[in-house]
Amino acid sequence: MNKVKEWADKNLQGDKVIWAAVFGLSMISILVVYSSIGTMAYRQSKSTEWILLKHTGHILIGLAAMWIAHRIDYRFYSRLSKIGLWLSIPLLIYTFTNGVSLNDASRWIAIPLFGSFQPSDFASLVLIINIASMLAKRQQNIDDIKESLIPILMWCGIICGLIALTNLSTAILLLATCFLIMFIGRVPVKYLAMLVLVGVLAGAMALQFGVRGATAKSRITNFIEGKELPFQAKHARIAVATGGIAGKGPGNSDQRNILPHPYSDFIYAIVIEEYGMIGGAVVLGLYLLLLHRGMKAAYNSERAFAGLLSAGLSFDLVCQAMVNMGVVVGLGPITGQPLPFISMGGTSMIFTGLSVGIILSVSRGERDEVFDQKTKGEVKDKKENKNVEAVAA
Repeated sequence: MNKVKEWADKNLQGDKVIWAAVFGLSMISILVVYSSIGTMAYRQSKSTEWILLKHTGHILIGLAAMWIAHRIDYRFYSRLSKIGLWLSIPLLIYTFTNGVSLNDASRWIAIPLFGSFQPSDFASLVLIINIASMLAKRQQNIDDIKESLIPILMWCGIICGLIALTNLSTAILLLATCFLIMFIGRVPVKYLAMLVLVGVLAGAMALQFGVRGATAKSRITNFIEGKELPFQAKHARIAVATGGIAGKGPGNSDQRNILPHPYSDFIYAIVIEEYGMIGGAVVLGLYLLLLHRGMKAAYNSERAFAGLLSAGLSFDLVCQAMVNMGVVVGLGPITGQPLPFISMGGTSMIFTGLSVGIILSVSRGERDEVFDQKTKGEVKDKKENKNVEAVAA
């Protein structure tokens, strides 16, 4: 046991609670995905074990990405974010014009020997890093609209607008995250209102010209009017209602063979149906724990960039989870948001792992600084004590 603890202390640095929460979510993912892929395996003429092994591989890749990201100094990501933003523009445009349709949505790019890649995940990550970096560098002249706010608003408008053409819900969540980062970064309210205006313009453009504009309008209308539940929402609520307190047990879901995409968009419904309100509460608690520890790392940070970065990434990840779970229980219109670390998806696993890895890098950096300060203080105290003893002698 001591050897395991020594290995963990050496290799899994940063906030240990975050590591534990991610491992817990990953284990839940393996159990629930294995239970919900029967129909998919039958349709693709593949064994459920093969699909599960592929999904487990994606989880391991995501954890590897998280481990690599947490070993790198978080300040290094600031240098890469600007390059990532310029690279994300052609990727998002190509997705809009030539994207591959998967799960009834054109949000992916097919890459030979790799599979499908979702550029919106990449663009979201680099935008959050870049906004945090720009705000940190401009803290002294944050009221200067030309030098400070125009570049931030420009990048928010471009990236969110391009994402909204193919994925409106992701664009809205990203805009909300940018709003939070700017609010924490002491941006005046009048300039935050300008960001809202940018978001409204981007949303209007997406509804008019986007590939899913009509679908988004109908889903929002159906949710507001509430006259008739869509097929997915109806069976998701059946799964929740029949799950009860303790659930039906692993592998005993009925709605997994009826719900579309029970292994991704509606996987939380399978969690509640098989593990009940207890299982649903555990998953919710793990995400809230991630949010708390990410915000704690931001609070403990002495650097503006580290605090804004950790807060933005934590909020974005947990807000995505809340939207997915809210859709299942009827608190919002249907979206295509996956449940981070639980839903199937290679691109989502990788970039979620990178996001959490960066949060861990922030917490690791702050702990190292605290340790260094304590060490220097102890050395200084020892020297002073020796000097005092020498004088007394």
